[in-house]
Amino acid sequence: MRQRPKPILVLSKCLELDACRYNGQLIRAPFVLTLMPFVELKPTCPEVEIGLGVPRDPIRLVRREAGLQLLQPSTGRDVTAPMQQFSDTFLGSLGDVDGFILKSRSPSCGIKDTKVYAGKEQQPSGKGPGLFGGAVLARFPDAAIEDEGRLTNFRLRHHFLTKLFAHAAFRELRQRPSMRALVAFHTENKFMLMAYHQTEMRAMGRIVANPAKRPIGPVLDAYADHLWHALAKPPRYTSNVNVLMHALGYVSDGLTAGEKRHFLEMLDEYRSGRATLAGPLAILQSWIARFGEAYLAQQTYLEPYPPELMDLRDSGRGS
Repeated sequence: MRQRPKPILVLSKCLELDACRYNGQLIRAPFVLTLMPFVELKPTCPEVEIGLGVPRDPIRLVRREAGLQLLQPSTGRDVTAPMQQFSDTFLGSLGDVDGFILKSRSPSCGIKDTKVYAGKEQQPSGKGPGLFGGAVLARFPDAAIEDEGRLTNFRLRHHFLTKLFAHAAFRELRQRPSMRALVAFHTENKFMLMAYHQTEMRAMGRIVANPAKRPIGPVLDAYADHLWHALAKPPRYTSNVNVLMHALGYVSDGLTAGEKRHFLEMLDEYRSGRATLAGPLAILQSWIARFGEAYLAQQTYLEPYPPELMDLRDSGRGS
């Protein structure tokens, strides 16, 4: 069993924790419940924190000449300044944080799909992040950030969890920095980085080599810049196939023709979008155990987060 540090996760409190939605409801999010034992939670409800009650009249984002405002149409109350102040204070007090799961479509917590209105119009004129969600994206651009709705998509969920646990592992490395630990981190994550961004992987390899013998602090800073750029977007299907074919080379000498053919057929199923990555990964892991392939066994690509979180259900909803 791979030892992992617990990611520090900020969570919208209405997701499975508190009935604090504007209508007094609690939002069911099965994935969030499954994730809870594996993370250190920092829950919040920005709307409650700025003094709006439960239940409360809805608020909305309104675009005006002066910029986005957060208004309560039923009362005419403008809560823009209190929300901005709370966002600055709360986010500034967090310290280390690895990721966020925020309420989708919320005028405060939404990260991309909050309705934005023009003046007093009753129909939205666009979409964007909520006021708090936008502040999160600006202050923590490299963190693992998603909403509970998008996380019902397997590909987005797999990417989010991979990035979340990579953040936690790198945070732990920074707490006990050494070149030896960085070399180990890069070695264990090499296949994962190969899948995400081969150019950045090679750049990180050159940083780890450290030919100029720079101190560990600047080396880690340079490495982190490339790491978070590499993990910014989910890997392409073709990149995953290339990595799995590369891994196959480590064990292929011991396989029968039928075993190889079955594996390649599963890769075709994945490439065509008819199957997830879980099937080929499971077969590869069984071969690693069978042949005692130590180098592959240490690769986080094969198990980037706790296997208990590998839920194959997929809503099909993407970005």
